[in-house]
Amino acid sequence: MSDPTTLTLTRPRDGVAQITLNRPEKLNALNATMFDELTATARTVGADRTVRAVVLTGAGRAFCPGFDLADAPALAELTSSEMLDFQERAAGVVEAIHAVPQPVVAAINGACVGGGLSLALASDVRIAAEDAKLCAIFVRGGFSAGDLGCTWFLPRIVGLGVAAELITTARTVLADEALRIGLISHVHPAEDLVDAALDTASTIAANAPLGVRMSLRALYANVDAPSLRTALELENRGQAMLSPGPDVREALAAARDGRTPRFAD
Repeated sequence: MSDPTTLTLTRPRDGVAQITLNRPEKLNALNATMFDELTATARTVGADRTVRAVVLTGAGRAFCPGFDLADAPALAELTSSEMLDFQERAAGVVEAIHAVPQPVVAAINGACVGGGLSLALASDVRIAAEDAKLCAIFVRGGFSAGDLGCTWFLPRIVGLGVAAELITTARTVLADEALRIGLISHVHPAEDLVDAALDTASTIAANAPLGVRMSLRALYANVDAPSLRTALELENRGQAMLSPGPDVREALAAARDGRTPRFAD
C-alpha cells in the first residue's frame, strides 16, 4: 500500500501504534479514499505482532463528523445496486477496526458524529475530551441509524433503551453524559487526551499480548453466548490453551524474582 493521504500511522511508544485521521480541513470527514486507507491500515496494524495496542484519533478540532457532505449529493444518483456496493465498502472499515486483534483505544476529540461515531463504537475502549460531542445523527438526513454497525454496537455499550432514544432523537451527547451512560470510560482536558490514550495503550501493551487478545475474543463471543454453560466452555478452552505457554511461565518467574514481566511479542 502506498502512503495514505487521509490518515497517518505512527509508533509513538513501544508496542503502541497510533492511527490519526488526517483531513483536519474537513474535520476528518469520511470519504471513499479514507474508507479504503483506513481499512488497509487497520489490517496492516492488526498483522504486526510488535503492536500490542492501538490508538485511533483525529487531527485538529474533531474526531470525525461522519461522511463528507461534499460527496453526499452523488449518493442520491446511485442505483440501489451501486449504493449497496458503496455501503459495503464503507462498512468494511468498521469490520476492519473491530477485527484488529490488539485493543483499539479511541481518543475522541470534538465532533464524533454518524459514521465517525461508528468508528468509535467499533473500538474497544473509548475516552473523550471535555469538548467531545457524540451523535447518531443518521435520521436527521433521512437515513437509517442502521449504518456502519451503529445498531449492533450501541445497545451492547449503553443498553437497548438508551440506544433506542439516541438513534431516534439523533440528539447530541456531551462528554459528561457520555461518561455517565457508559458510552465512554474517561473524560480528559482536550490538550491531555492523546497522552491519556497513549497511557492507556501503554498499560495494555505491558500485559501478556496473547492473553489480552484472547480476553477480547472471549468478551465479544460471550456477549452473544446463548448460555452461561457456553460462555464457560469458551473460557475454559482459552485458559487451557494459555496455561502451558511462555507468558504464564514468564509471569510466574517475574513474581518469584520480584520484577516486572517481560512478555515476548
